[in-house]
Amino acid sequence: MFKPHVTVACLVQAEGELLVVEETIKGQPTWNQPAGHLEADETLQQAAQRELYEETGIAAEMAYFITVHQWIAPDNTPFVRFLFGLDLAKKQPTQPQDSDIDCCWWLPPAQILTASNLRSPLVAESVRLWQQGARYPLHLVSAFRWPFHEGARPSSAW
Repeated sequence: MFKPHVTVACLVQAEGELLVVEETIKGQPTWNQPAGHLEADETLQQAAQRELYEETGIAAEMAYFITVHQWIAPDNTPFVRFLFGLDLAKKQPTQPQDSDIDCCWWLPPAQILTASNLRSPLVAESVRLWQQGARYPLHLVSAFRWPFHEGARPSSAW
């Protein structure tokens, strides 16, 4: 049965720089946007907000939606990645709550685009889309009848 990994990512901008998280993958430092898997009983936006906090210590709500990518990683793992964005007035200090994150960096977009240590090609593609002005209302990825309650399910529709 086909079950792609559903993930979220956050492109965070402040003072012209973007926030990346650094984690060690196979012994090498890699950069990514704050990102992770959608968990049960949370909306995509809640997942993005949670991942942002866990990986950077920044508590903020997403301001806009950028894109959704369907991607197959080199190891043949299928992903569906929802990219959200927010603009902060000032760069905030970071304090990762997740032990998998080594540190966070505020970097110019050009440095990310030319980096050789990106977690996936989606990191650079996300920056390019953001630079091109891709910003869409959050309602494009809103939850429908959320949260689900057993008593609310119409029996004839299921």
